[in-house]
Amino acid sequence: MSESEDDWLSLMPTEPLQSQCCGSGCKPCVYDVYQKELAQWEEAKAKKDRRLLTKQKEESCNSELNPDTFTAFKISSVEQLTEDTYQYKFELPGNSSLGLNLGQHIVLRGMVNGLEVQRAYTPISPVNAEGYFEVLIKCYKAGLMSQYIKSWIEGDTVFWRGPFGGFPYSPNQYGELLMLASGTGVAPMLPILQYITENEDDETFITLVGCFRTFENIYLKPLLQDQSRYWNVRTCYVLSQESSLEKLPWSYQENTHTGHITENLIKKMINSCRRKPFVLICGSVEFNEDMTRCLKAIGLKEDSYFVF
Repeated sequence: MSESEDDWLSLMPTEPLQSQCCGSGCKPCVYDVYQKELAQWEEAKAKKDRRLLTKQKEESCNSELNPDTFTAFKISSVEQLTEDTYQYKFELPGNSSLGLNLGQHIVLRGMVNGLEVQRAYTPISPVNAEGYFEVLIKCYKAGLMSQYIKSWIEGDTVFWRGPFGGFPYSPNQYGELLMLASGTGVAPMLPILQYITENEDDETFITLVGCFRTFENIYLKPLLQDQSRYWNVRTCYVLSQESSLEKLPWSYQENTHTGHITENLIKKMINSCRRKPFVLICGSVEFNEDMTRCLKAIGLKEDSYFVF
């Protein structure tokens, strides 16, 4: 029995909506995946062989991360860190690892009112973490993905694909890393920070500058405090909505600034670095642009910094 044109059209891949692209430059992007599936469909249609379509996979439940397909992961815990930011922990089978390199991100798929949305997030857990991975997510009142994320509870299953991107790094590659992070932009910095402090042979100095609205908005204080106790790590904070440092714990007062991070403050940080720094930047688009502009004004070349 021959199949009609309508039968084949019903099997044709659907072109992604704009909301399905996370905008992070993933390779493959959802549009790349679509083109690949479309080519498979065209081949199957030309040969009138549906079996060729079995190569297409939309999702998997084997808990192995894949850049082409979405894989199911179960939420093992949910912790609210601030009024709008949460830390989610996901299970991995046995002692398996997610298999990420430093600075890599993964893409989340959500459904909101029948609309598929995709967003990129960088796990904050160490790249060698076994049996789990953790993600830091800020929810926005008007955000489509945020509506989906805020409904999550322990035991829910959500779908991720990846990994993508990354920051190429090898021990002692740089004398010092100066990390400029705004809000959840601290996420890609944490695995790099822990990777260095866990390696006794890596003598790279690290200066982490975290930009937050208030002291209460600083994420993961215990982890950051623990990391700052290492001989080669120092942490500084810039709090835009704190008018005074007097109410802060004394241990934070010396290394905290009020207001916004400026060109002069960045220059001061660079001059206080113990070795020539390589700069890492992560935050909002505006923050990344501002930091890049400041670094260029100070005289740093493009090969002296990396923007996530």
